[in-house]
Amino acid sequence: MKISKRLQSVKRIFLDSAPVIYYIEKNPDYLDKTQPIFERLDDGSLSATSSPITLAECLVLPYRLGKLETAHAFFQMLVNSESVTFINLDDQAASMAADLRARYNLSLPDALQVAAALLAGCDAFLTNDSSLGRISELSMIVLDEVEPG
Repeated sequence: MKISKRLQSVKRIFLDSAPVIYYIEKNPDYLDKTQPIFERLDDGSLSATSSPITLAECLVLPYRLGKLETAHAFFQMLVNSESVTFINLDDQAASMAADLRARYNLSLPDALQVAAALLAGCDAFLTNDSSLGRISELSMIVLDEVEPG
């Protein structure tokens, strides 16, 4: 299914780390799949949510390589963008993450990400982690499982 079709009924999407990294770093294998999402964010037809986990994961390589301009681009997109809401994780997210982790055997970062998405009222979760497809509470959009366009 084309990415544009998967986005038709989505108003708010949670941004997992990999798709953001692919877009900011212009990964040629994924740019044609991520571009429509970020275009919709830019034109206001889609809003997004991100968390400290997304930001931290996106910043590791730029910090390691001393690429401060790339780090700044991640901050601009995830924290300072008008179309992306940056949410902090709290006790409610921790409790929900523990429940998700217990039921789905998720890693703690994945459980916190999904909990953040659910608490933020997201319609979908943008990722490239196909193992998250087993979560029934939220629609998962896995980049490797969609077509460009």
